Amino acid sequence: MAGSAAVLEDGSLISRLDQRLLKAERLLALLSGIAVFSLMILAVVSVGGRNAANAPLPGYVDWIEQIMPLIAFMGIAYVQRNGGHIRMDIVIGALSGRAMWLFEMISVILILLLIAALVWGSWSHFLRSFDFAAPWWSRDSSIDIGLPIWPAKLLAPVAFAVLGLRLMLQIWGYGRALVLGLETPVAVPLVQSAAEQAAAEADQLEGHDTNSSGQG
Repeated sequence: MAGSAAVLEDGSLISRLDQRLLKAERLLALLSGIAVFSLMILAVVSVGGRNAANAPLPGYVDWIEQIMPLIAFMGIAYVQRNGGHIRMDIVIGALSGRAMWLFEMISVILILLLIAALVWGSWSHFLRSFDFAAPWWSRDSSIDIGLPIWPAKLLAPVAFAVLGLRLMLQIWGYGRALVLGLETPVAVPLVQSAAEQAAAEADQLEGHDTNSSGQG
């Protein structure tokens, strides 16, 4: 996929682990996309019911509360893998070689420390809501139709944990590049120039055109 960064692959252990983790990240990103689509469907049903029969979808806000964590958290590890999060490319672009890999590794370590704290906090928040002895295993529920809230609260630590695995893999990749002096390490997002981005986008479009011609 064309973008601001590219991730190289080879037959090394770190690259194989990268590919396995990518499958999970793509699945979570797919769930996030499905959640966005389902939110659109809910809006159509609620507004249509209100206009046609003065009967909006019961618990519309409750369902939105359940879906929002899917939209907000499920794709963050996939975006991190592809270098799609906001980053200071102007600073990184001024560096090269081991200095750049050191800067990247330190920044990812700092992110990992933050994510570890978020995993711990969000998991504790989930445990306060979950109870096997309670109805629907939940100590709390939504206001309107009483949906259990613990499934939505569980999504945050799960998504952050996957992101944590991605960050540890990237620390390994940057550390490996730092020690070995690699120019193009695998399993980490490599910043592309404007010309490289344009070439990647052209290759992607050319692939779509070839597929369309073949189908025709």
